Amino acid sequence: MGELQKKWNNLRKLSMRQASEKIVTKLYDFSYQKTREQIVKFKPIDLKDEYFNNFKIESRMLFNFEDKEYILDAMKNLNVEEKILKDADKVCSHIFDLLGSGETWLGEKLPWNKDFKTNFVWENQFYKSIKIVDLSNDADVKIPWELSRFQHLFTLGKAYWLTDKNKYVYEFKEEIENWIEENPVEMSVNWTCTMDVAIRAVNWIVSYPFFQNSVVLDQNFRRKFNKSLYLHGKYIMKNLENKGKYTGNHYLSNIVGLIWLGVYFKSFNVKDLSKNNVPEKWLQYALQELEKEMFIQNNEDGTNYEASTSYHRLVTELFLLTTIICNKNDIYFTDKYMKRLEKMCEFLMNITKPNGLTPIIGDADDGRLLIFSNYGAWIKNDFSHLLGIAGEMFNRDDFRYYGKKYEEDKLWTYQKSINKTKIAPTQLISASYKDGGYYILRNEEVYCCVRCGELSFRGDGVHSHNDQLSFELNIGGEDFIVDPGSYIYTGNYKLRNLFRSTEMHNTVQVGKSEQNKFDEQNLFYMKERTNAECLEFKNNFFVGQHIGYLDEHNIIHKRSILLKEKKLSLYDEIVGKQNVQAKAIFHLASDVRCEVDENHLKLTKKGILLSVSGANHVKILDGYLSSSYGMRSKNKSIVLNFQNHQQLDFNISFNEKRT
Repeated sequence: MGELQKKWNNLRKLSMRQASEKIVTKLYDFSYQKTREQIVKFKPIDLKDEYFNNFKIESRMLFNFEDKEYILDAMKNLNVEEKILKDADKVCSHIFDLLGSGETWLGEKLPWNKDFKTNFVWENQFYKSIKIVDLSNDADVKIPWELSRFQHLFTLGKAYWLTDKNKYVYEFKEEIENWIEENPVEMSVNWTCTMDVAIRAVNWIVSYPFFQNSVVLDQNFRRKFNKSLYLHGKYIMKNLENKGKYTGNHYLSNIVGLIWLGVYFKSFNVKDLSKNNVPEKWLQYALQELEKEMFIQNNEDGTNYEASTSYHRLVTELFLLTTIICNKNDIYFTDKYMKRLEKMCEFLMNITKPNGLTPIIGDADDGRLLIFSNYGAWIKNDFSHLLGIAGEMFNRDDFRYYGKKYEEDKLWTYQKSINKTKIAPTQLISASYKDGGYYILRNEEVYCCVRCGELSFRGDGVHSHNDQLSFELNIGGEDFIVDPGSYIYTGNYKLRNLFRSTEMHNTVQVGKSEQNKFDEQNLFYMKERTNAECLEFKNNFFVGQHIGYLDEHNIIHKRSILLKEKKLSLYDEIVGKQNVQAKAIFHLASDVRCEVDENHLKLTKKGILLSVSGANHVKILDGYLSSSYGMRSKNKSIVLNFQNHQQLDFNISFNEKRT
């Protein structure tokens, strides 16, 4: 479907009044943008240097220079120096591994406007005129955006504190100056997404305290740096991503950026700037919006309405770290807000598998606000780096325990003593999250997480996959059946659609039908038709159904899962009169061995043997998994064909034979 056709179809869904208002708004925006483009081309956006001559940071950051000696001693106790210096030296050598690129040398000067994986360059022009996505090529705009988030600066700062070597300061200074020169305000691809503008601003702010006392940073640099930061805030305020039907992680990032900038520029007061461009106003506006968005975007049970575990992690981080910086500056939120944030962290804890990883349900682009530790090799499906921080915020030992691998993250946010004795809390139990659509069955040996609920953004499916009644299975701490992930967005629309399709999830597909239909070129829309619901959940017994096949095939898919001590029973029903061909699909973790003996299936991994009975008409196919954006690994999938009158009833039992 062409772009004009899609817009026309969307317009037809509106009332006459809504359509008229939308057309008038679009015409006004078009006229304004064309005028703005000419102004910016002939008179680049700038401010007087004198505004920033005497600016000094008077706010409390996440950490300050006076914390240096304590933090250095703590890092030595954590034994992380060697890894930090290795990562920092790669940054100085311009070797990056971004979004599945593998370690790549990016040249003497960093290619801020280039997808270095495909060598596609977005030429500088007015930001509203830049075509950021072209499905006819494989360029991925997330690559330059990711590099320009500057999340590597924090690692440079740590290396500088550890060594006092000026090479890290020079790298910081040269990158910032080069970026500002190569990316004039509103005139490059790195001004096309307000979310990324905000994340970049936060990373500049958080990294600056490492270098602020260095003589390498002269007055000219400091003026240039602070001027650019201020212009980031001005840009964000003018380009808020709240114009659609729903707000999400993009708008949340916008207001988070305004809060950090408002706190940073607390003492900045220039009389001849307009009132909308005063950082105090940014802060006041964003604080009100943050409180409001907590309840718009996050359900009562603590889940996020984007129906993605990865985006839940990002949204939790945005709220959590921003709440911390506010509290450090005597800004506090309501009890209701704090309780909802605590529930968001509880969900992160409860959905964590025994191996410390989290199922990648729905979309995932590995988005972070800040990367405090292990920059070069952080594990994309390990979300527990937030739990140690949450443990300090809410004084909860269970959070501290499940976040114990990430003491360094806690160090940079709370400067708390490290290596405290962590007593294992009571084992996590089965839990249901009806609002978010997640059901977790557990016992001492087995973890099973079932997806059954509303599509993202209240049914618009922006970050949803066709994963209703799909599940993950972990036994003895080992993954056996997993969600294949997302892999990629606009860089390859065919693979984008494959990874969000029904056949790429551990559920039942009828013929070649999708649970929810989607347009192959409308990559962030999937209109709800499954209306999945949980019918029963108790005593490790789940029953759910969806009606995604009702219109096409006049049938309903119903799935029951019963977890006992060393056995999981799964029963699929295709309810309806019409005779249809169906298949149940199960995607195996990449290191699971699979054998078929007549109708008996054996799955083995690290000494654990799973025996699957009731597996008739089994096929074993080659496939792919993606545990991080842009990365794929080979795996096997099991396909069991059946007809609706047969029904599917199979049991998984296991024995542990580890040596």
